[in-house]
Amino acid sequence: METTTFDMLLHQVPYIVKATPFRFNDETRFTISYNGGPDHIFAWDDSTMEFTAIDDDASAIPDEMENAISLKLQLLLAGKS
Repeated sequence: METTTFDMLLHQVPYIVKATPFRFNDETRFTISYNGGPDHIFAWDDSTMEFTAIDDDASAIPDEMENAISLKLQLLLAGKS
């Protein structure tokens, strides 16, 4: 899989999200950035059944943004299966 760019609109605010998959310990993780900001690492969380930001600055991502990105990542992976 290669880098994917997609648009999102949250609360009437547009975002351009870049998602780059990579393999880590036999699982797919993503390097995510939005609107040219810093990179964040998203990994699958079995307890919540969604992708979650796990990097040191993950708390800077608004919850609604994290949830929307997680849903999009799940759709991307489902489409690639």
